[in-house]
Amino acid sequence: MVGRPNVGKSTLVNALVGQKVSITSQRPQTTRNTIRGVVTDPQSRPPGWQMVLVDTPGLHRPRNELGDRLNRLVYGALADADVVAFLVDVRRPVGRGDQRIAERLAGDRSKVVVLVNKTDRFSKEKVASHLLEVARWDFAAYVPISALRGDNLGAVIAEISSRLPEGPMYFPPGSTTDQPDSFFASEVIREKFLPRLHHELPHSLLVAVEDFHVRGDGLVTVVAKLVVESPSQKGIVIGKAGGRLQEAGSAARRELEVFFGAKVYLDLRVVVEKKWQRRSVLLDRFGF
Repeated sequence: MVGRPNVGKSTLVNALVGQKVSITSQRPQTTRNTIRGVVTDPQSRPPGWQMVLVDTPGLHRPRNELGDRLNRLVYGALADADVVAFLVDVRRPVGRGDQRIAERLAGDRSKVVVLVNKTDRFSKEKVASHLLEVARWDFAAYVPISALRGDNLGAVIAEISSRLPEGPMYFPPGSTTDQPDSFFASEVIREKFLPRLHHELPHSLLVAVEDFHVRGDGLVTVVAKLVVESPSQKGIVIGKAGGRLQEAGSAARRELEVFFGAKVYLDLRVVVEKKWQRRSVLLDRFGF
């Protein structure tokens, strides 16, 4: 799944998988890793096919070392993919960012399916006009969809599955992702802070889980540090009298309790690592 930031890649992966495996928000660069979602055909026994979907960060003009690394992550995922779903947003005119991605994919047009997303926001005439505009790229297929509402997902599955090569099933039926629980916890925590922060601060926030374990009585313990780039950002994340930290932390804990089906103890600490997005040593340490 590739496209510019905020075109709906994570929402589509979650919709196809049937449960949340990738966090979403209105903030650009919400996705910072390649996240795999697994879809197995439920209609036949044994299942007839399985798709491993790879959600990727939005391709953009990088402003720092982190942005450059995220773009390279996407290019690496493209090289490994059997099929590419290229998402564009019907709400935005086709721009230079879309065109750059199209040029990058032009070397193997037969494996690219273009998905025109967010069609629930516009008339059929507007959607048709957008489809005509992107059709000049001459890729294998074009599908109008609404990932949020679930419109036309059957066509997405049909177009992708028909182009996948035969091979083994990499995951048992019933699997939805290969990401560890600790990673999912870190992402949910970050997701709850993103809409509560403004300006550049969402880009500066990193969540790193330092301890994740399940006690004998079933209690899930998550200890995480929230990394920001300056003392002033630390104060904003904590909020007046700790209000923002408590509010977002409580929202994360509630969602994690539903996900794990158990009580969750969540310990959050805010630390400052100056300019971490630009420092290679820190980016290595944080797994980028």
